[in-house]
Amino acid sequence: MWGLKKYIKPYRKFFILGPLFMMFEVFFDLLQPRLAAHIVNFGVVERDFSVIERTGWTMALVAVLGLIAGVGCNLFASRASQNFGADVREGLFNKVQTFSAENLDTFKTGSLITRMTNDVVQVQNMLQMALQGFVRAPSLLIGSVVMALLMNVRLGLILLATLIVLVAVLVVLIQFSTTLFASVQAKLDAVNIRIQENLAGIRVVKAFVRSDYETKRFREVNRDYTQISIKAARFIALNSPIMTIIMNACMVIILLYGGHQVWAGSVRVGDLVAFVNYVAQVLSSLLMVSGLMMNLSQANVSAKRIQEVLTTRPTIENAENRTASSLKAEHVAFEDVSFSYSGSTDPKELILRDILLEASRGETVAIIGATGSGKSTLVQLIPRLYDVTSGSVRIDGKDVRGLPLSDLRQSIGMILQESFLFTGSIRDNIAFGKSDATQEEIEAVAKVAQAHDFIAKFPDGYDTELGQKGVNLSGGQKQRLSIARALLIKPPILIMDDSTSALDLGTERRLRMALQALAKDSITFLIAQRISSVIAAEKIVVIDEGAIVGSGTHGELMRTCEVYQDIYRSQFGNEEVPYGQESTLPSR
Repeated sequence: MWGLKKYIKPYRKFFILGPLFMMFEVFFDLLQPRLAAHIVNFGVVERDFSVIERTGWTMALVAVLGLIAGVGCNLFASRASQNFGADVREGLFNKVQTFSAENLDTFKTGSLITRMTNDVVQVQNMLQMALQGFVRAPSLLIGSVVMALLMNVRLGLILLATLIVLVAVLVVLIQFSTTLFASVQAKLDAVNIRIQENLAGIRVVKAFVRSDYETKRFREVNRDYTQISIKAARFIALNSPIMTIIMNACMVIILLYGGHQVWAGSVRVGDLVAFVNYVAQVLSSLLMVSGLMMNLSQANVSAKRIQEVLTTRPTIENAENRTASSLKAEHVAFEDVSFSYSGSTDPKELILRDILLEASRGETVAIIGATGSGKSTLVQLIPRLYDVTSGSVRIDGKDVRGLPLSDLRQSIGMILQESFLFTGSIRDNIAFGKSDATQEEIEAVAKVAQAHDFIAKFPDGYDTELGQKGVNLSGGQKQRLSIARALLIKPPILIMDDSTSALDLGTERRLRMALQALAKDSITFLIAQRISSVIAAEKIVVIDEGAIVGSGTHGELMRTCEVYQDIYRSQFGNEEVPYGQESTLPSR
């Protein structure tokens, strides 16, 4: 947990005041047995009611002061721990925003959710208990032992011997608990991952009538988590009975020996009563310490998991010693680019190999190929969602790895394969990349994206609230909003990754005609599955198994590229589709 100390610094005063107030409460608690002994020895035994009355009022005042100190400690500890937890969650969220796609592949979504919620709560609660319990329990324990020894050394030695046994037992319990709590959090990760995956794909589950299968899969991970949690709870439950039985045995011995001393006249009755009260305080403080140590062991596991995220270095880092400047993006070049997700140059692991490709301002480069050939991976190298394994991607002659990430990505409008929309209004989603956009600008790009007509039909128009991931829109509508979002920032580089797959041919044709005016000011990379979507491009690049196997116009590829011919025949048969009937792509 020490690695999270920087999140404590802003709330130092609360971390100081909380324990300070707890020290006052412990001091007042330690006075009570002494006052009780005074009442018995000089009030009850001597039959002096005035002593009982005066000491009773003193005890009441001490109790009130202890209450005030305890409440003050709780208030300061709560403020410190809650603010600490909020800052850690924010730190985790901000850190995740810097992660590359490779980092996110390493940390599963469900695991990240667990770390930002359950693990933070574990550490946050531990911190609050530490500011109270870790001050109260040791202080009360040490103070009670000291007070007991001052009253009677022989009885105090019995208490010390018992404490040595208890500490040894506690150390053993803590050693076993750490591994167990790590397993609990790992199983909870599995449960969250399964929930997140199922909810994301619930429509697929229902479409294929696989609810029973998914329920069975969830039941397995849920049962694993339940079993390990029960084991951990059972282990924790052993703590209190073991501590209690040892302390009760100590209490019996002290009462037997102390009673004999009272009969012999060497110990006063009030002193024995006070000693027993101190033993009871030692018992309560030990139970508190053992519980806190168990919680600390559990929280320490969570803290390590949090630290693992916070200390992870993004595999794609911002260029050092670079200042942001607007990119003109007149030219993009892939120079002998190879890529593998593992970073290995082993030919068996390469997704892309020896890619040579150039595009200039005003040019549309269409990329086509079989599913899994590496088309999407190729264009994701431009905004550095992944970095090349070898070779380089250059914009205006500059390696993208030497450009500031924010500057690079603000110059690229990317329409992903999956049209992801956020909860909020249609206006907010279109203006996601340009929050200060005017209504006129938003409507203009919506018209280009062929989205304005269906938006206008909604009762609230652009103020229509979308559900999670745009659940209340069709696939084609979501794609058109995603296109409008990318066009709004007027990017010099536009990447359309199969972004019209849900559109009918008529809507797609109108979209491309509307894009013609914009295409002259940008470099457009168009990934498509349909020949009709790419047939009019100035340059069509054919990718097969990660390598470029053909490049040229439609007519050239029909004469020279066998892979392109196969794709064409799979979509149109042997019939030659008249060129004029195909969609018109943006051209110079």
